[in-house]
Amino acid sequence: MKTDFKFSNLLGTVYCQGNLLFSPDGTHLYSPVGNKVTVFNLVDNKSYTLPFAHRKNISRIGLTPQGNLLLSIDEDGQAVLTHVPRRVVLYHFSFKSRVTALSFSPSGRYFVVGLGRKIEVWHVPSTPDSNAAGDLEFAPFVRHHTHTQHFDDVRHIEWSSDSRFFLSASKDLTARIWSLNAEEGFTPTVLSGHRQGVVGAWFSKDQETIYTVSKDGAVFDWQYTTKPGHDEDEMVDESDMQWRIVNRHYFMQNSATLRCAAFHPESNLLVAGFSNGIFGLYEMPDFNMIHTLSISQNEIDFVTINKSGEWLAFGASKLGQLLVWEWQSESYILKQQGHFDSMNALVYSPDGQRIVTIADDGKIKVWDIESGFCIVTFTEHTSGITACEFAKKGNVLFTASLDGSIRAWDLIRYRNFKTFTAAERLSFSCMAVDPSGEVVAAGSIDSFDVHIWSVQTGQLLDRLSGHEGPVSSLAFAPNGGLLVSGSWDRTARIWSIFNRTQTSEPLQLQSDVLDIAFRPDSLQIAISTLDGQLSFWSVSEAQQISGVDGRRDVSGGRRITDRRAAANVAGTKSFNTIRYSMDGSCLLAGGNSKYICLYSVTTMVLLKKFTVSVNLSLSGTQEFLNSKMLTEAGPSGLLDEQGEASDLEDRIDRSLPGSKRGDPSARRGKPEVRVTGVAFSPSGTSFCAASTEGLLIYSLDSTVQFDPFDLNMEITPASTLAVLEQEKDYLKALVMAFRLNEAGLIQRVFQAIPYTDIGLVVEHFPTVYVARLLRYVAAQTEQSPHVEFCLLWIKALVDKHGAWLTANRGKVDVELRVVARAVAKMKDEIRRLADENVYMVDYLIGQAKDKRAGDTPDGIEGLEVKALPSTTKEVTIDDMMREDASEEEWIGLE
Repeated sequence: MKTDFKFSNLLGTVYCQGNLLFSPDGTHLYSPVGNKVTVFNLVDNKSYTLPFAHRKNISRIGLTPQGNLLLSIDEDGQAVLTHVPRRVVLYHFSFKSRVTALSFSPSGRYFVVGLGRKIEVWHVPSTPDSNAAGDLEFAPFVRHHTHTQHFDDVRHIEWSSDSRFFLSASKDLTARIWSLNAEEGFTPTVLSGHRQGVVGAWFSKDQETIYTVSKDGAVFDWQYTTKPGHDEDEMVDESDMQWRIVNRHYFMQNSATLRCAAFHPESNLLVAGFSNGIFGLYEMPDFNMIHTLSISQNEIDFVTINKSGEWLAFGASKLGQLLVWEWQSESYILKQQGHFDSMNALVYSPDGQRIVTIADDGKIKVWDIESGFCIVTFTEHTSGITACEFAKKGNVLFTASLDGSIRAWDLIRYRNFKTFTAAERLSFSCMAVDPSGEVVAAGSIDSFDVHIWSVQTGQLLDRLSGHEGPVSSLAFAPNGGLLVSGSWDRTARIWSIFNRTQTSEPLQLQSDVLDIAFRPDSLQIAISTLDGQLSFWSVSEAQQISGVDGRRDVSGGRRITDRRAAANVAGTKSFNTIRYSMDGSCLLAGGNSKYICLYSVTTMVLLKKFTVSVNLSLSGTQEFLNSKMLTEAGPSGLLDEQGEASDLEDRIDRSLPGSKRGDPSARRGKPEVRVTGVAFSPSGTSFCAASTEGLLIYSLDSTVQFDPFDLNMEITPASTLAVLEQEKDYLKALVMAFRLNEAGLIQRVFQAIPYTDIGLVVEHFPTVYVARLLRYVAAQTEQSPHVEFCLLWIKALVDKHGAWLTANRGKVDVELRVVARAVAKMKDEIRRLADENVYMVDYLIGQAKDKRAGDTPDGIEGLEVKALPSTTKEVTIDDMMREDASEEEWIGLE
């Protein structure tokens, strides 16, 4: 099994803090998620995460007008410059201070940052595609000049359209006008008059008017005019001209304060987001309200408008919401929200296309892997959800919750169709589903019994007694014969629940059981215990085969509260979740640590360690603590600084005394890094981990350019094409192409083989290449338009090598799954095509009947419809056009 998994995407989190950005063409939205940046493609409905990671949470991001450079800055002022089209990090740089505002000039040559109350103008670094020499610079960040006239933090910076001037809005109740370079007759100007901090300042399209918005909801129009009452006929002295307030407007949102605002000069649109979750859309300069809408239960943190002025993007960090609203049609382009509390577990759907996550907030979310979006959220559970599992066949999901219910969900109609409860009130902590989907079992912390229900009737069938402590983990054998339960009484029990005598075989362990996993062939189980041990047991003999001490592997990183080094802390030295790979050769394990470990089951060797996060904004990512952060009251990261906030509404603590919801670390300064669930995809090419930062997907790099297999000197692309085109030895050419393993060459050889020779080529094809050919044909079936050609290959492979495939089912299980998925997808597409064509077929049949009756419509002369089969759905238009209808007669009909 390949182990070179690399981070590929981040799901489950859509917005954390900071500002949102639209790409210059307005089709992509950039959102900071923790210490990474996710890009949402709003047209193709996809998302991806850029591969770099900061050492702290990102506070500001900026994009050049060309859209090729992204500058992201974290809470400590550490900046990363990324080349967006290539997704490559170009430069690292430190501003040595907290950055509060960032803006690129429309010319793309300068950018301005607000460093607290200081403003700095910098040159934009050159890139390989803009630099004449094609090289990167040695010292790319060059400061142009600095301004220090503000008395408090700069909140917002906006450029004029000609890149000569820029505005800065500050918490010191003023906005200021600056010039990029020295301008004749211009001096930096202060715009004062607001009673609270200025949130934003913008130029109008003609740059004759400036709009400023303050936190108390006041909007001021500024114009460069003379004093009021000045006679227009008199000569105007330059000293009398200055920026003056000509209009004052107010939002009037009762007790709510203004949190963010954005202005679109071309359409004169002003958008304002408030602390009560309402946003308003206004037309300037008349301040006409277009409409208001409540989009969140908490304050809106950021709003931005795309270049065309049609889409508004909102971010609300408290609930992790990200919204894109089209104001003209009043519809959502994007509406996403992550889990409010920490995730507890995850599971892949049987087809591998979706991931289901559950959390302490009582919500079940279904994520589409290809697009990266949440497609449905279930909210029927009234308390935290602890376990989830799919039935092996069909689209049925089961979840267990602390509210005392097990629920079954139909993922085709998206509804809860059955609920299972026990005789007394219990909080279920673990669950397992029989592969046949007929029986569901659940264990509880309150009771020491395992409860079993019938899925068909919903009746409680049995309670399995024997454990002397709370049941912590359950797992059914993949072949459906046995149930294994693990408990805090330091035993695991094997139950044969379908026999008349429900006997249980206890397996004695050295510590409390945390998780149990069955190997896919049902012959072995792995058990993780509280002392950090992984033990492997033979199911048939109920004996331990081998074991791994994982304490040294999993421990890493010190929490803020730890008084000992990471190597000596007990809380992180165990695996809370373990899963076998699809071929059963590896075991994936994760726990309350920043590491995920991948072990070989046969050799008991640690193959690889994956670091979940390097984000120092999380507790438990540092190996060593800094004594500077220790105060008399304890570690500074744990101090509640809410009462020292500069703004009144930030000082007020509205939470109930003593209330803790879900994640116990939510009331602390830093959440702790941990992994609560891991799972391999059914195809075996990727795995997913539910962590504090979200759903992390690691996948094998599928775009390998050159990965030869059994290569020698004689095999080259030229010799392969010579064998194909001159010697016509298709079998030899195909084997040579697979040895080179170059995608373009394989495709050329594959498509050049005549369909009449497919059976002969496959019959003599070496078995060592059969799995690779099967996977390639399955991929071609999904992508290629040659439907029948690909199906002939699949049929020949199954016919000629069926015995070998059956004997080596464990080795080619992944390939067979991919083939089954490709055939099912093709079947669905053909059925859909037939359903869409049925009305056209009915129309043509009706026209043919009219012709027979002597009523020939215009444009259908020459059409002769042959006898049709009884099932009209399967008939295509080509069947009826094939013989008599010429091309010219059918041009108008299509």
